[in-house]
Amino acid sequence: MKLLFKSVGLVARYDKKSALKLTEELADYLTKKGLKVYIEDTLAGKVATKEEMVPLSKMKTDFLITIGGDGTIFRTCISVPKPEPPILAINMGVRGFLTEVEPKDACEAVEKILRGDYKIEKCAKLSVKAGEETLPDALNDVVISAGEPSCILNAQICKDGKPILKCQADGLIVATPTGSTGYSLSARGPVLDLAVDAFVVTPICSLIVFPSLVFPADSTITVNVFRPKEALVLIDGKYRKLVNDNSPILKVTVSKNVTSFIRFETDFYDRLRSRLLFKGRE
Repeated sequence: MKLLFKSVGLVARYDKKSALKLTEELADYLTKKGLKVYIEDTLAGKVATKEEMVPLSKMKTDFLITIGGDGTIFRTCISVPKPEPPILAINMGVRGFLTEVEPKDACEAVEKILRGDYKIEKCAKLSVKAGEETLPDALNDVVISAGEPSCILNAQICKDGKPILKCQADGLIVATPTGSTGYSLSARGPVLDLAVDAFVVTPICSLIVFPSLVFPADSTITVNVFRPKEALVLIDGKYRKLVNDNSPILKVTVSKNVTSFIRFETDFYDRLRSRLLFKGRE
């Protein structure tokens, strides 16, 4: 059963004039289609529109349209209220691996959505705790590092409370299947099919033999940091947290929340072929 959409939120990168212009055009188009339109408040003064400006943290709409690249999507998913509404991602980034349509097809995509001619792709997220503090969920990855270049992270990795190995590396990447195509892949990690109910831990420039480890989705991974005394946690490249307890402890599990993308024709392997792994090698 398709959802009936009555309200929409617009989120755009504010450093690109073409993204701001498309935001204005879509706001007008969507309003004429009878939808209530909200615009992220960081665009106030940058777009010429009378639509209501709302912070991402308060944007409760039936669906969202992001105008930018993957970074715009990550920024949106970190802040938007949970459960997250479905996202139509319009590509105005460099690669836009997670995006669905090009700017020229934006209005046609809206028409398809209003007709119910779409599908939903659900992507798992990671829940992160630093000590007793709950951090934002990660759609892509959680990076744990010493926070300084060439500074080694000494840590112990535990699965479900049981120590499995010690780590001496520049850092660790804990990635979802979605995030397995990003930083983890650059660090020689495996690509996980979106249907795989698991996540992967990949070392960054390890001093010891330490291959990527794939864990079942019901696992709890604990990273006990011994040195340095201050560790940097980076979530989806957008949220930063310095953990400076005497013995930083971080726990990562699969979140109860998911990110849902509005898709038409493309799937995970279409995007791999056209934008990442197999481009030019079909």
